[in-house]
Amino acid sequence: MSDSNIAFIGGGNMARSLIGGLVAASTPSTTISVSEPQPNLRKILQKDFGVNVHADNISAATSAHVIVLAVKPQILRQVVMSLGSLVAEYQPLLVSVAAGVTAPSIERWVGGRPALVRVMPNTPALVGAGISALYANENVDEDQRKLAETIMSAVGKTVWIENESLMDTVTAVSGSGPAYFFYVMQAMNEAAVNGGLDAETARLLTLETALGAARLALESAEDPGTLQKRVTSPGGTTEAAVNVLDSSRVNDAFRNAVSAARARGGELAKLLD
Repeated sequence: MSDSNIAFIGGGNMARSLIGGLVAASTPSTTISVSEPQPNLRKILQKDFGVNVHADNISAATSAHVIVLAVKPQILRQVVMSLGSLVAEYQPLLVSVAAGVTAPSIERWVGGRPALVRVMPNTPALVGAGISALYANENVDEDQRKLAETIMSAVGKTVWIENESLMDTVTAVSGSGPAYFFYVMQAMNEAAVNGGLDAETARLLTLETALGAARLALESAEDPGTLQKRVTSPGGTTEAAVNVLDSSRVNDAFRNAVSAARARGGELAKLLD
């Protein structure tokens, strides 16, 4: 990484998290450039990380080995098209973290046959606990795959998928997934308060239980369903609760929710194209 110049197009929360993770992992800040139209954000990024900041995309991306596209999906087309000549000349690796925009769309907008990695991160990346799925087009070589993985590993774990059509499922599960868990946490927190606990105790019990359950599942060789059964004693309190969840068809509701998110992802990809 130390000999690769990285340009971030967009200096928002995801870019900031990636930059912070890279600098913390000893990537020289002098090798990182950021284009950001808002002067106050440029000033903060330069002050906090010592990176090179620019008001326009071309000056930030010139001579970069990697260009990270970290802008809103709605403006990605405009941004990519403006970089077409630069990409043709320098042939950098493009890494897109824009949700819903497919690799063929980006390839068509930029022109030619760019090396492109599409990434679906999620919001826990903001605290270094994300999980990102990566897809590489056929023009990405092994060194570039490692480079993209290193960048995304700065904010959490990574997985590769070889079929881009699975990105809609990834988006529905891990991209949107934090919201599902927040939904459950909020419901449990409210139930705890309704049961007589004060707000802070209810919050702490709910969040630490969620964190502990996730860590236990990660460190166990057993699947979550088996772990759930292990803590569900016949005739006990947990069984009483699980019976209500089953009778309310919560499992079906989650399957339907993920399916709806996946379908919407496909619809948005067509709109953005």
